[in-house]
Amino acid sequence: MKTRYDKAPDSLYVEVRPRPSCRTIEIEQDIMLDIGDDGQPVGYDIQHASTNSEFIARLILEQSEAAE
Repeated sequence: MKTRYDKAPDSLYVEVRPRPSCRTIEIEQDIMLDIGDDGQPVGYDIQHASTNSEFIARLILEQSEAAE
């Protein structure tokens, strides 16, 4: 899992797999999910990241558990 944070717009991108995105869907307000050609998530674009800490924490815990 890789992350990129841009402070100016308060935007966080969490890459869960290094694959290109084929489509993007909004899963919650200010949270977009990038989907790969296999239908699986490749990354999350989180706008207003400083106000979405609960979602970010859940995402990190889920990814940690999946890696075990």
